[in-house]
Amino acid sequence: MTNYLRTAILLAALTALFMAIGYLIGGGKGAIIALLIAAATNLLAYWNSDRMVLSAYGAQEVDRSSAPELVELVAELAGRGGLPMPRVFVMDNPQPNAFATGRNPQNAAVAVTIGLMQILSREELAGVIAHELAHVKNRDTLLMTITATIAGAISMLAQFGMFFGGHRDNNAGPGVVASILMMIIAPLAAMLVQMAISRTREYAADNLGARIVGQPVWLASALVKIENAAQQIPNMDAEHNPATAHLFIVNPLSGHGMDNLFATHPSTESRIAALTQLAVQLGDDGGTMPWGHIDSDVSARGPWNRPSSSGGPWS
Repeated sequence: MTNYLRTAILLAALTALFMAIGYLIGGGKGAIIALLIAAATNLLAYWNSDRMVLSAYGAQEVDRSSAPELVELVAELAGRGGLPMPRVFVMDNPQPNAFATGRNPQNAAVAVTIGLMQILSREELAGVIAHELAHVKNRDTLLMTITATIAGAISMLAQFGMFFGGHRDNNAGPGVVASILMMIIAPLAAMLVQMAISRTREYAADNLGARIVGQPVWLASALVKIENAAQQIPNMDAEHNPATAHLFIVNPLSGHGMDNLFATHPSTESRIAALTQLAVQLGDDGGTMPWGHIDSDVSARGPWNRPSSSGGPWS
């Protein structure tokens, strides 16, 4: 409940910041116009965000005929999580990573990269997919779309306010100064709030995802592999669409070595520590399979690098 309360407070702060900028630009009328703009952009994002992000990454939808093992794994985990079967996509990208999108569980999609399937065992891949399904179950995909949209609108309004001159009653001096400060501070504040929300939801998804799959160590092991590989393998699609970085299970951007204040994700070390603590709480032995559907005889790299006999998108 603490995570949800923190998220609600941060989202309220982001909305308040947005309304304040509208007021500084045009007073009461400006605040109302800003609210209408936010409503319109959020409505557009609500209906089209999933298609937009999947298209941006060239994701191909797969089914039981083109990727039977992957789709069956997603179906098994969705059932364990009490979720409808999401659409499954594969991205032709060498960086190991994954994300979920969709406005609700009934319209959700899970996307994984070829790189992810090549380096993870089935157990580790199950942990990653369970994490993404946890985002769906928690409705984080919609929340992150809304926060990204509001943050973008704040930046747009701040730029507009610089030219408009700000709401002022007396003379141009204070208005110009306020406008300059608003242009610099407002987008930065919006980004920090957005990142704080993203970090909060990552911890929650790690926790629920580990509970769905039944083995926290599987996800912890996957995070280690993904983090190490992501630092060495660039994701050019993400570099061209940095606003979507928060969607991925691990930050896909090459600049994630910057000050942690600006990171879209919690540190991998902190996430692994939390998962390790959860494993202790659940009495996890880190070795047994809580469900027998997955073959226990897998290599360190897993079977996902094998060409699909039916000519799947990574064959």
